[in-house]
Amino acid sequence: MVITAEDPSSADAQRCLQAYFDELDRRFEGGFDAGRSIPATVDDLVEPAGLLLLARVGGEPVGVGAVKFHGSEPAELKRMWVSPDARGLGIGRRLLAELEARAREHGATSARLETNGSLAEAIRLYRSAGYREVPAFNDEPYAHHWFEKVLVDG
Repeated sequence: MVITAEDPSSADAQRCLQAYFDELDRRFEGGFDAGRSIPATVDDLVEPAGLLLLARVGGEPVGVGAVKFHGSEPAELKRMWVSPDARGLGIGRRLLAELEARAREHGATSARLETNGSLAEAIRLYRSAGYREVPAFNDEPYAHHWFEKVLVDG
């Protein structure tokens, strides 16, 4: 498996993001409309504003994750998704660790994310990776859980 920064407008990135949105639409009660969600636009996901990482196995894209940078303020982790065919291989955990490393490199001392209650496996991943549940820090209409992790010792 290889994880690399990817142009968020590339065909592979767009294919993974669409698969992510399609899965959310199937799994969320009442579906998912990206237009109602807090955005993570192409411009938000290119440096210096942020970046998008793509995980590939055998050259095929199987996972995606993004981060929005805010200097020393908490980085926002967005759009974490792993193909159902590639789940259980540790790809999500490796993507998460790489997103955290990139956030630290850009000055973030903590990372935040929000998720929906129907994504139990994502919630387990975040908790096992050291994220703690915190009060809501945004008005994401699809979120039931908000998490934060300190990224630096001190």
